[in-house]
Amino acid sequence: MKKSFLFKLKEGFIESLVFISGNLAILIVFLIVFFLFKEGIGLFNQQPLEEGTAIMLNPTNPIKELKPEEIKQIFEKEIRNWKDLGGKDEPIVLFTLSDVDRLFTLEELGSSFEYLPSKIGEYIMNNPGVIAVFPEKYLPPKIKKFHMKNISLKDFVGGKEWHPTATPAVQLGVLPIILGSLLVSLGAILFSLPIGLAVAVYLSELAPKNVHQVLKPTIELLAGIPSVVFGYLGLALLVPFVADFFDLPVGETALSGSILLGIISLPTIITLSEDAMKSTPSELKEASYALGANKWQTISRVIIPYAKSGIISASLLGIGRAIGETMAVIMVTGNAAVIPYLLDYEGHFKNPFYASVRTITATIASELGEAPQGGIHYQALFMLGCILFIITFIMNLIAEGLNLKKR
Repeated sequence: MKKSFLFKLKEGFIESLVFISGNLAILIVFLIVFFLFKEGIGLFNQQPLEEGTAIMLNPTNPIKELKPEEIKQIFEKEIRNWKDLGGKDEPIVLFTLSDVDRLFTLEELGSSFEYLPSKIGEYIMNNPGVIAVFPEKYLPPKIKKFHMKNISLKDFVGGKEWHPTATPAVQLGVLPIILGSLLVSLGAILFSLPIGLAVAVYLSELAPKNVHQVLKPTIELLAGIPSVVFGYLGLALLVPFVADFFDLPVGETALSGSILLGIISLPTIITLSEDAMKSTPSELKEASYALGANKWQTISRVIIPYAKSGIISASLLGIGRAIGETMAVIMVTGNAAVIPYLLDYEGHFKNPFYASVRTITATIASELGEAPQGGIHYQALFMLGCILFIITFIMNLIAEGLNLKKR
């Protein structure tokens, strides 16, 4: 009786521990996701301006809206007249803090620059075509700060320029980064799926028992190798090979990233695909042989079609792992936040895999340490993390749905 009571006590303790651990894990995941979205969603309540910066125009200027890319073009002197922006036909006059010494004497500004705001206001009022950019602490009392439209989800996701540290207006278009991530992941799955499927067929149906016992653990061991090791090998061996073989100026391209991530994804695809093939009922195989089919016909017409949902699920989980890799892609893709177009400027086809790209994970890893906490750059990187979470969540959801369909 005493033994039975202790056994029940231990059993109850273990059950409680498992229950608490499971719920605690769910809570931690929920809190991580909540924190991720909480930090990122504030981005859409801000103007695309450098923190503490004010843009001012002459009150007679009819311009009501300026986009970050237009401000960039103004400061790079690509746009020189307000009529190009829908305003009056008058030249644009840039006025920044670096112009103060040239325009005013020290006596006019005051020993502690106490007269600087009023002098800025006078200059703005006397120059109809002026665009002034100054720290907010020097904002003139009678001049209103030019209000830019808040960052929108459409501009963030559909923007083509990523310059989060540009002054005075930041450009936060993540379309090149999203497309770079999807391109590298697509290339990885195109590379790894045929190889992974072939190896899974071999292990499941063709490999001798002693070969299977050696090969299967070796493949699974690859999943434990740190991605930085793959990245180093890719940088030392794969990148020079791609540059020489395809006659490219540089080997840090989407193609290099695709091949490397395909290799990293192989253990996941092989293991899950083999498990799906092994779950094929023996009755189906025997029926196929009884009808006169050979081994290859049985594999191609019975086993693979039966395991199709499991193979697709393995592919999606493999690409989910590929899209979440960081160090490997930082080292071999070139880290250029540009859209990999299919056509060049002359309308000729160009292979997008030959372009240098940047992925979501590479952007977050390389820039988060330099972004001021709570600033617009910091929030933009967290929003990128939200997009990555949504992409991987959808892929895992599809994979789980296919598994349920198979069952």
